[in-house]
Amino acid sequence: MVACASTQLYKLTYMKVLIIKKAARHGISITNRCQREKQKATIPAPRPRRDFANPMDETLPMGEIVQSAFRPPLWLRNPHLQTLWGPMGRTLPEVTRRTERLNLKDGDYLLLDWAGPQSQPGQLTVMLLHGLSGCSDSHYMRGIQKVLAEAGIRSVAINSRGAKKPNDTALCYHAGEVDDVDAVIDHVFHENPTGHRIAIGVSLGGSRLLNWLAHRDNNHLSAVATICAPLRLDICANRLDQGLSKLYRQHLLKNLLTNFERQKIHLDKVNPPEAKRLHRLNMNSIRSFWRYDDQIIAPLYGFRSAWHYYAQCSAGPKLLQIRTPTLMLQNRDDPFMTPQTLPRQEELGPAVTLEVSDYGGHVGFVGYKSQRYWLEQRLLAFVQGFGIR
Repeated sequence: MVACASTQLYKLTYMKVLIIKKAARHGISITNRCQREKQKATIPAPRPRRDFANPMDETLPMGEIVQSAFRPPLWLRNPHLQTLWGPMGRTLPEVTRRTERLNLKDGDYLLLDWAGPQSQPGQLTVMLLHGLSGCSDSHYMRGIQKVLAEAGIRSVAINSRGAKKPNDTALCYHAGEVDDVDAVIDHVFHENPTGHRIAIGVSLGGSRLLNWLAHRDNNHLSAVATICAPLRLDICANRLDQGLSKLYRQHLLKNLLTNFERQKIHLDKVNPPEAKRLHRLNMNSIRSFWRYDDQIIAPLYGFRSAWHYYAQCSAGPKLLQIRTPTLMLQNRDDPFMTPQTLPRQEELGPAVTLEVSDYGGHVGFVGYKSQRYWLEQRLLAFVQGFGIR
């Protein structure tokens, strides 16, 4: 299975190169226009985009849908090229960081990678939360931290349990896990109580932040931004069983299951009781996220099944509960989900703005040379728009 997944990923990479060359040679769009028009019709047409530069401005369309300004080159409009560009075609951004170990109440720990200036009273701190199978070294995490540091803004990239190295309990993380999110926010708050805090969550990290806002919000965050958050977990799991998206599923599951095998070996040495929890799990024949969530996440976290987990932790139905200013960046062409997952205007809380792009893939947003990594500039503008440093 591993060899098969590797071969398929190689084929997808090769296909990417061919598509780029062909598109560049002929100067044509490589998207399926008929399919795109059909997708557009499935959600309400967004209103013209308004600036998010001043989140406290009364004219800001809080609780509304706005059109994103992102426009990629014609040859980069394919969602798979957008998705693969960062992890496969980008040099990993260099950023100077220091690592802190944050001990948790259950005896486990998180690794926090800090970048930017040293802490000063009243200073702004931006917290970053990665997606599934990611870590603080993911291209988007380093890219965002680099842009923030160059602007003189302090940030901390949160590594979820087991993201960088095996952790000391059987637990990992999931779309609705908020205890560890709460621990980091509380830690950053007590380190600098007079400072402001903004959180940014990417993909699954965005889902975790939205769940935290709905269930745990304690006014310690000034604002939140999420990128390509899976708002309906059942629909996203189904989408990853279709077409080329199956290759992403196979790649993610391979990484996740490999990490669990390493975790077992580590816990056998340092925490045998916790190791037994993992050894009791059925990790065989997992070829879909339904199986992964049913056989691993559900029993680890006390859910009755994958269905129960999806129902409890899908953030889409909870957006009306959010009261902290929140910007959600979503795409119509995201290969990890469908336009059906995009919320309607009446499903958005008064503090939530949904910014929708026609293009971008999954956490792509790769633009023209003058603004190649549009997402990082968009997030910088969002952070700077609050006028706090």
